[in-house]
Amino acid sequence: MGDKNRIMFIQGNEAIAEAAIIAGARFFAGYPITPATEIAEVLAYRMPQVGGVFIQMEDEIASIAAVIGASMAGFKAMTATSGPGFTLMQENIGYAIMVEAPCVVVDVQRGGPSTGLPTLPAQGDVMQSRWGTHGDHPIVVLSPATVQEAFDLTIKAFNISELVRNPVILLTDAVVGHLREKMIITDEGEIEIINRRETKLPPEQYKPCKGGVDFVPDYARPGTGYRYHVTSNVHDEEGFPATYSHKAADELIKRLHKKIDYYRDKLTYYKSYYAEDADVLIITYGCTARSAKDAVKILRDKGVKAGLLQLQTIWPFPYDVVEGYAKKAKLVVVPEMNMGQLIGEIERAIKREALGVNRADGKMISPAEIVGAIKGVLKDG
Repeated sequence: MGDKNRIMFIQGNEAIAEAAIIAGARFFAGYPITPATEIAEVLAYRMPQVGGVFIQMEDEIASIAAVIGASMAGFKAMTATSGPGFTLMQENIGYAIMVEAPCVVVDVQRGGPSTGLPTLPAQGDVMQSRWGTHGDHPIVVLSPATVQEAFDLTIKAFNISELVRNPVILLTDAVVGHLREKMIITDEGEIEIINRRETKLPPEQYKPCKGGVDFVPDYARPGTGYRYHVTSNVHDEEGFPATYSHKAADELIKRLHKKIDYYRDKLTYYKSYYAEDADVLIITYGCTARSAKDAVKILRDKGVKAGLLQLQTIWPFPYDVVEGYAKKAKLVVVPEMNMGQLIGEIERAIKREALGVNRADGKMISPAEIVGAIKGVLKDG
């Protein structure tokens, strides 16, 4: 380990806040909500130290609106919330997608629906993170299982957001958010930081919504001589509304998707554990991956060739990765702290049924529950 690396014993939410600072975030707007509040508390203290801005807004709608405004002004910006607040942000997340305002939205999941279980964990926002806002839109969603991953994936979330000029959702949960464990911060000089690509064209040639070879438009910083129109309506390359142009609508929506597809390999993250020779493959994400890893150890000790595929990127869904790892497995198991959300996508990828292990009562799925469900199927088989 290099001399400049730092070892910390830190909470997941605190790790997210520290990672945001290192990634270059200099604007945070948010509204307190359990179990995400510590992110705002840390950034209320840390942002002024680095010359950034922290604002406690009147609600979550205003929070995401302020974040979008800051992003359009050139700041790396973030907000953090939980289930009900995430729901309130959905319309403006769609706005950010349409006007290509990069930002990071952290959802520390708790039990729902509605105010649900305010202090207890869940994974019930998986589909909301993908389809919560209306329209055909691309989105990137990352999900950490440890405090170290919360730190690492927050930096990646900012990098991806700036790279593709799109909101990125960090979908964590109350377990990872409130957990304290060892974390290593690599020498900051060695951490990859991606900044927004700015135009080199003169103002008279600049088209604010014209994609480059990677389908991402270059950014023009306000106050540098560039004037352009921003609208959430369907718009042309100049940025002006084109709501009666089917051609403009077709080109815009397809380009928004193409820019995510172009970088798909760079934004797909996952981990595997004894998965290569597994007869029983457990596929999961977030805090449930912690129990699944222990379940693999227990099953291996009992002579069952079990393995784990942990999805750190859950949207865009990594169909090829899942299909590849599941190809040799006789049984695919999907533990989720919901009544079954990502299992549908996994079954689409593997083209057969998977075994769901589910609970949505605010308690983690234990390794014993996963082992018990698997042994029940193996016994019946």
